[in-house]
Amino acid sequence: MKDAIRLTCLSCGQANRLPAARLDAGPKCAKCGLLLVGGDVAVIDDQRHDKATQTDALPLLVDYWAPWCGPCRTMAPEFAKAAKAARLKVRFAKIDTEQYPTVSQRLQIRGIPLLILYASGREVARLSGARPAADIEAFVRQHL
Repeated sequence: MKDAIRLTCLSCGQANRLPAARLDAGPKCAKCGLLLVGGDVAVIDDQRHDKATQTDALPLLVDYWAPWCGPCRTMAPEFAKAAKAARLKVRFAKIDTEQYPTVSQRLQIRGIPLLILYASGREVARLSGARPAADIEAFVRQHL
């Protein structure tokens, strides 16, 4: 497949290959049938986190949060707005640092909420603190 890209389904973890030119056509996962680039925020576990951040062709912005964190809960709707606005450029996901503490330890996360942008299998940039959607979108534009 010429100009194919790889995307991990953030719902089931299946690796999918698809033509880059067809991202705007609403590609679906070959295993579970859910949209791969729908503009929604995916709740991921540690395995899907590692697979998507290391192998996906499309950049991924991950929100590291916890349910007890007030600023994290406040930022959640803004993160969702930013996800809709950037849906064909970046995928958005969130991972609960309380449920998956090994991810936090490995990434040396000291405070939440924290956004980390990944592209081409590596960390590109970090943004800490609760932010409005406009700031999140500007952060993505600045680093991609």
